[in-house]
Amino acid sequence: MPDSSFLIPHSSLSEAPLVTIIALCHNHVPFLREALNSILAQTYPQLEVWLVDDASTDGSPEILREYAARTPAWRLLLLPENVGNCRAFNQAFRQSRGTFVIDFATDDVLLPTRVAAQVAQFQAAGSGVGVVYSNAELMDEAGRFLGLHHRPDGHGGLRPTGYDPAPASGWVFAEVLRRYFISTPTMMMRRACLEALGGYDETLAYEDFDFWVRASRDWQFQYLDAVTTRKRKHPRSMSARAYRRHDPYLASTIRVCDKALDLCRTADEREALAVRLRWELRQALRHRHMAQARALYALLGLTGHIRSVDRLLGLLTRLPLG
Repeated sequence: MPDSSFLIPHSSLSEAPLVTIIALCHNHVPFLREALNSILAQTYPQLEVWLVDDASTDGSPEILREYAARTPAWRLLLLPENVGNCRAFNQAFRQSRGTFVIDFATDDVLLPTRVAAQVAQFQAAGSGVGVVYSNAELMDEAGRFLGLHHRPDGHGGLRPTGYDPAPASGWVFAEVLRRYFISTPTMMMRRACLEALGGYDETLAYEDFDFWVRASRDWQFQYLDAVTTRKRKHPRSMSARAYRRHDPYLASTIRVCDKALDLCRTADEREALAVRLRWELRQALRHRHMAQARALYALLGLTGHIRSVDRLLGLLTRLPLG
């Protein structure tokens, strides 16, 4: 049953801000109906839905056509060739009208009060907040529960998941550089923030790290302490392909770190970026991506925060292993 604290009174329906959900699909047939049904189950009334298929080859377009025909207010965008997440998202975003925007991968699931809860958080937070994000339930390919992105510590707070510390709110630019703490599928973005950035950078292979860096420079982020989304982990997901042979994302990570260096204003921010670069450098070396490791080490040097152990890693980048 929906949480009544996030139900919108009938008298307020006309005042509720429009929220755009851009549902991005690429070969998601096993998960697609569950994802689209989770949009239909939202308690929030003012939704603009774009169904975007990035040239799927598994029958996904047929399912998307079915839902678009059944729900005439939904917009359907079937791309004739695969253009990647950033370009596919931007094509729908530039035609959309919502005050707030959700980038929804159709292998995930929105919980029923997701939109209502995040809109309420935005309205309480003020116009300087560009992003509201939250906790996520992790599931496997078959939908089985794997845990939470942010796990309770038993004392009213949240404990780290692996090396990832607890979530942060406010001015989080340095935190975004230093560590991974945002569950990407849980984000709701203010349209004005996305427009100020020109949408996603279409030259990159993925969007989230670059968006976090550029958005957090001038906009605050707010964490909503609630599970709003079920995030699916499976072998074909982006995160599962990182650092493998022919990794398509590492070059984009290096480009984002280069952008971040230009955006740093203080020594503390450059030190935070150095933490990120050290981690990426170790991963690149571990997986024998030597050219990328050399680029990461060069950026680390530009932060002004080279340590003795970093110099040893720098020597390893010169080995002819890849």
